[in-house]
Amino acid sequence: MPIKVEIVSPEKTLFSHAADMVVMPGSEGDIAAMPEHAPLMLMLRGGVVEIYEGDTVAHRFFVSGGFADMTPDHCTILADHATPVAELSATDAQSRLAGLEKSYDEADKMNVPALDILMDKMQSTRAEIEAAKNAAPEMSI
Repeated sequence: MPIKVEIVSPEKTLFSHAADMVVMPGSEGDIAAMPEHAPLMLMLRGGVVEIYEGDTVAHRFFVSGGFADMTPDHCTILADHATPVAELSATDAQSRLAGLEKSYDEADKMNVPALDILMDKMQSTRAEIEAAKNAAPEMSI
């Protein structure tokens, strides 16, 4: 019995389909949602959501953070921003990371809440770079 999976960002519903399992980047570690999972709501960190059909990863999305709401038959991911992994650009993410690192270096080190926000954004962008590099087709030499 599959579960209904939805990935929703502020812009649109990006994905809505039945799946056998979803592995998400929880703030305290990866977690899987499967049929009959106990109800749970958790915070997400930047990372890749993998949606399984059988034993195969059928869909991969990068989320920059957000929340997931799991029930025994449904998993809704409310992402701050979500993109299919195949559409990620490591170059664009590296440019954003450079800007974030510059902002962090120039930030008031006594403003801990602002530093925390910048650190979260840098972590998410680093995860995006890694996901984009892992999604790039292997090049033959």
